[in-house]
Amino acid sequence: MNTLRTPLALALLAVYTQFAAAQDAPLRQIGTVIIEGSRPTSLPTQIPTTFEGISHADIERCINATDAEDALKYMPSLLVRKRYIGDYNHAVLSTRASGTGNSARSMVYSDGILLSNYLGNGATFAPRWGMVSPELIERVDVLYGPFSAAYGGNSVGAVVDYVTRMPTQLEVHAKLTATHQPFKLYITDGVYQGKLGSITVGNRSGNWAWLVDLSHTDSDGQPLTFPNKALSTTAAGKNATVVTGAIAERDRANKPWLLLGTATQYHTRQDQFKAKVAYDFSPTLRASYTFGLWHNDSKGRPDSYLRDSNGQPVYSGNVSIDGRAYSISNTDFNLSNESLQHIMHGLSLKSHGKGEFTWELAASLYDYDKDQLRAPTALAYPASLNGGAGRMVSQDGTGWNTLNAKGTWRPNHFHVIDFGYQREAYKLASIENATTDWLNGAATGRNSAFTGKTETNSVYAQDAWKFATGWKTVLGLRYEHWNAHDGATSNASKTAYHPERSENYLSPKFALAYQATQDWVIKASLGRAVRMPTVSELYQGGVNASGQLTNNDPDLKAEKSYTGELTADRKLEDGWLRLTAFGERTRDSLYSQVNVLSGSTVSTIQNVDRIHTKGLELSYTQDNVWRQGLNLNGSLTWTDSRIISNDRFAASVGKWQPRIPEWRATGVVSYDFTDKLSISYAARYSGRQYSTLDNSDPNGYAYMGASKYFTTDLRARYRIDQRWSAAVGVDNLNNYQYWNFHPYPQRTFIAELRYDL
Repeated sequence: MNTLRTPLALALLAVYTQFAAAQDAPLRQIGTVIIEGSRPTSLPTQIPTTFEGISHADIERCINATDAEDALKYMPSLLVRKRYIGDYNHAVLSTRASGTGNSARSMVYSDGILLSNYLGNGATFAPRWGMVSPELIERVDVLYGPFSAAYGGNSVGAVVDYVTRMPTQLEVHAKLTATHQPFKLYITDGVYQGKLGSITVGNRSGNWAWLVDLSHTDSDGQPLTFPNKALSTTAAGKNATVVTGAIAERDRANKPWLLLGTATQYHTRQDQFKAKVAYDFSPTLRASYTFGLWHNDSKGRPDSYLRDSNGQPVYSGNVSIDGRAYSISNTDFNLSNESLQHIMHGLSLKSHGKGEFTWELAASLYDYDKDQLRAPTALAYPASLNGGAGRMVSQDGTGWNTLNAKGTWRPNHFHVIDFGYQREAYKLASIENATTDWLNGAATGRNSAFTGKTETNSVYAQDAWKFATGWKTVLGLRYEHWNAHDGATSNASKTAYHPERSENYLSPKFALAYQATQDWVIKASLGRAVRMPTVSELYQGGVNASGQLTNNDPDLKAEKSYTGELTADRKLEDGWLRLTAFGERTRDSLYSQVNVLSGSTVSTIQNVDRIHTKGLELSYTQDNVWRQGLNLNGSLTWTDSRIISNDRFAASVGKWQPRIPEWRATGVVSYDFTDKLSISYAARYSGRQYSTLDNSDPNGYAYMGASKYFTTDLRARYRIDQRWSAAVGVDNLNNYQYWNFHPYPQRTFIAELRYDL
């Protein structure tokens, strides 16, 4: 992708300055990332470590982007577990040494506003991608690893910043997108379609600038779950309903089981509204405010493969399959309705420019204004569509807020000193109530609940020091005070209250860059990261009849990682080549595993003693290869990530860390046939991986498994005139059927029509 030459692009592949060829030649700071574009990144640009990025122009040319996370699709070593268009609760970001079950080991921002969800860790705590429409993106910046003191331990994998548009003159953008996915798996044979629309209007007048963006998504995703039963050894009784249609398969452990049908086939309607306003008090001082509103309504519905003697679908009861007895409960074929409304505020006052001292004050709030899931518990589908007893899970009032004060001091040509104070506070309030009518009924008795708060206050400082010709180092230190309080775990009648906790940590950072020749830069980085336990890891669980905890541990230790990388960057004629060796040693990793609590064997979040990861990452980008307009971009990653010590689960020692494949690769080739027509072809590969700590799931091509994959994508874009453009594309062109617990989308066709003023 052309990240180096397009007008809005950033040179994030370590665009370093050259040595002076003579005394009067300009010498710029080694290890500085050069940002091209009208909007500044929130990432620290002085760290001589691995950066990657992509511009809006390259997203338009190369990616069929229906959601903001699609911009990361071809980044080295990154994967977003996006299951369908509009996936709001499972699209977790995976990085070099962190799998898709570790959402709390990366940081995602939009213009410096935190989108990552540190209320928990795992599939259901994905970043709030919906707060960024793809049409708002000016570029995406990625900082790999925890090498900046400006970020806490959640940066151990990567820090992502979505830099969004802010107009300098009147702008109007409108886009319509249609998607079409034929999906065949087992007996399922259907077509799932989506419609997306967005409009963006902005302008600048004098010292004021503003922008309003409105987008709507209406999509049907493929089925995601599959009701199943282990093979029965019991003969069916005379009163059992004889059914056919069950699919004999093997589960992820290669054990035989029967698949009875599908569930969690979502119909999703989402609306996103975003407004930004900025005022320039002077050429170097700007105040800005961002408001975001995201609304989601989704319905998950099942479909049974089972048929009785009359050919009618069967969803519950005692059944006979091949003469064996099976019992299907009323909730095996689950269905749900969700209604969510989240609100985001961001306010900042920022000085900028090249003066000796610049500073910024920023605050943000993310609020679960309404967050409710409803599901039936008494009646089986389809009778449950008309109501009946059920449960309702509410997280209203949950959310987080941040405060950030930072400054940059440039005392001379040799030093750039960054320092600051940060506060992050999280509140989780989740309660499940019974209701007499799962569709619209009021809450009655409490089934369970868990609440709690965490807060981190931090101060940091780091000095980018050009200490000799051709040499640059960054020395940093971060101090964090973490506090967990107001924790409580409840069942229907009992509540266990948890004592307050408070801990302190120091995280040193170090980076070094050497300009070996005019075209080569060598970089080394080291950093410690402390990832604090989240509220749900501490307090989500159960309480028995005596009020004792059954499956959670409020005394979890924080994860402590030591990460390093060594990089060689080569400047090419019209691109960059980078080779990075990376390693990470983590103590007390937080994973769900089997343990004994209050006399019961349960699966709960526990600390894994030691995990070691090492790897190599190759990244290449080159424009105008062989001929003008032909651009190549690719990456190859080898990783070895092993569990070294785990006293609580000995069977996991020596095994692969879950969801980390040994090999990953991406490749994109694009060609501008004319100034109006461009075509791109892209491929992604991921090797074999496991979902369990003891690697007892060798069958990745099964429900709940994690498979390898190789997919290809195609996109063609044509500019009709100065204002109108159209694009068509295909994702998963080769129709590879692959899994990450759920099945990924199959071949999907995309058509776009866009207007720009």
